[in-house]
Amino acid sequence: MIQIVLIDDHELVRTGFRMILQQQPDMAVCGEAASAEEGMRLIRCLKPEIALVDVHMPGMSGIELTERVNRAELATRIVVVTVVDDGRFPKRLLDAGAFGYLTKGCNAEELVTAVRQVATGRRYLAPAVAQQLALATLDGSSSPFDALSSRELEVAMMLVRGKPLTMIGEQLNLSPKTVSTYKQRLMEKLHVEHVLGLAHLMTAHGLIDAPNHQVGS
Repeated sequence: MIQIVLIDDHELVRTGFRMILQQQPDMAVCGEAASAEEGMRLIRCLKPEIALVDVHMPGMSGIELTERVNRAELATRIVVVTVVDDGRFPKRLLDAGAFGYLTKGCNAEELVTAVRQVATGRRYLAPAVAQQLALATLDGSSSPFDALSSRELEVAMMLVRGKPLTMIGEQLNLSPKTVSTYKQRLMEKLHVEHVLGLAHLMTAHGLIDAPNHQVGS
């Protein structure tokens, strides 16, 4: 039986996924979370084989969750389900450790196929996403965020949500001085001078939703 956790801040989306998956004789939804923070707790507690994760959620993002699961070497495999299909974005998530990438326009059959394939240890990319990823590779287009380390990206995501350096340090178990160093380094790599510029850049590349973040100084 494939044990699955659903992590999405929209209850309607979780309900739809649960209804589809629980019709399958080899699948069971063992937990649901409306935030990545709660999702991380469920993953550690329930140890599901698969986690279906949205990218844009209040608080910690799906990217950060994927990074943390990968860094902690947890056995749960992440399948991202999002509206973003730009080729550069799936690449960032695959680099972060995601095993699958689906768009929310996929049908029930594709969702089930993706879960089964990832459960066997194979990656799954929605056909449209695979095409976009291939095209992005062929034409040499890339995201400036590809230059960031996993930790730098994590700090960047927290900065644009308005979190002070002390709070970022507490959540990442780093000193404020170390967080400040990460901030300076990522700003230099991205050629931005302030967090507002960072937020604009992240919005342009689909890493955050414009209406949902709170920009700090």
